[in-house]
Amino acid sequence: MTEEVSTEIETLGPCKIPNPMPLSPSCFVEDNTRIILRLNVDYLKAQLTQEKPVISLEVAGPRPYIYFDPSKLKVGIVTCGGLCPGINDVIRSLVMTLYYSYGVDRILGFKYGLQGFIPRYGHEVIELSPEKVKDIHSMGGTFLGTSRGHQPIEEIVDTLERLNINLLFMIGGDGTFRAANKIKEEIDRRGVKIGIVCVPKTIDNDIWLVSKTFGFNTAVEMACYAIRCAHTEAIGVPYGIGLVKLMGRHSGFIAAAATLATREVNFCLIPEMDFDLEGPQGLLCKLEKRLLARKHAVIVVAEGAGQKYVQKDPPEYDASGNLKLGDIGKFLKEKIEEYFKQKGLPVVIRYIDPSYIIRSVPANAEDRIFCGFLAQYAVHAGMAGKTGLMISYLNDQFVHIPIKEAIKKRKQVNLYGRFWLSVLESTGQGTLKNS
Repeated sequence: MTEEVSTEIETLGPCKIPNPMPLSPSCFVEDNTRIILRLNVDYLKAQLTQEKPVISLEVAGPRPYIYFDPSKLKVGIVTCGGLCPGINDVIRSLVMTLYYSYGVDRILGFKYGLQGFIPRYGHEVIELSPEKVKDIHSMGGTFLGTSRGHQPIEEIVDTLERLNINLLFMIGGDGTFRAANKIKEEIDRRGVKIGIVCVPKTIDNDIWLVSKTFGFNTAVEMACYAIRCAHTEAIGVPYGIGLVKLMGRHSGFIAAAATLATREVNFCLIPEMDFDLEGPQGLLCKLEKRLLARKHAVIVVAEGAGQKYVQKDPPEYDASGNLKLGDIGKFLKEKIEEYFKQKGLPVVIRYIDPSYIIRSVPANAEDRIFCGFLAQYAVHAGMAGKTGLMISYLNDQFVHIPIKEAIKKRKQVNLYGRFWLSVLESTGQGTLKNS
């Protein structure tokens, strides 16, 4: 964080309507309730020397007064990007909180992501009610459907205006947030009063200024199951190798966390870490030593790891503009087989890629609780007329973060932090670099 970070949250106007929630006054949160973004030695020193200003965040929660009149409010909900455990829990909680806590009964769901706003796709817009969403949390995926790819921002705002949508909740990750920021800019340009509130969704847990995203705990739990299966296969034969590829395009949080949770992984490869294949300190040589010593090994690799070995030239991109990754799992399997064939060591490789299974399952209990909090806080922010923000869990507190700040960079594993050092201690793999 630097002094240039803006943490002020924009509002559509003054809040003059008493909050209809039957709560004690002490349960409401005032806008001036804030928390310090980060407490550490450098910060404390800066405070004592007055070298830089305090960076604080607005605390999330119900406000004593709200901006929108619930009886006249019309709300939209859309889900974008890849699937993730818990999306349906967020949708359900958004609808339930709007309806039962604030009395909002005009809620529209846009089908298949941002395509749902563009008339030429012909996707239906559905009315959401407690009755319609009451059971969707038991299902994986997203009740509303999703899509990837850029859509005309002007047409999206045209649809919001045409349908008289006053408040839009967007559930998505980095790409969705970039679109949300552009939608807000177009709304501002037109001078209309439409609030944009985002709920961060990424199974990779890589959104900046968010400690944890929903679905991550479920993903790690499912990844552990795959790793345990790989370990069972590996120890079942002489010189068995369990190779598991997990999600993580740019950040290796799932792979690293699952490695720590199982304690059965011998090599964990993530996008943040460069590694060599050849040489005395490279992966293949260290894998050989492991097999000769223990007769089995388990390797976990995040999908974005080792892209220098598999990246296409020229690079290719998907509909959302994301770089298409080379298949590091298949590459490693082939390289390992080739290496040990030359060594005359009869290895048996069991390759497991559970990615689509992991992201499609319903959320576990911990993620369901977390999804409920995120959605409730999103509704409280939206009803108070706040806009251009995401709901974040940071410093053990739910807070408001401007979207424009959240999209400035991507959260990654700190290779010098305690989290990754614990992974290195658990696996004993070392740096896997020759120099």
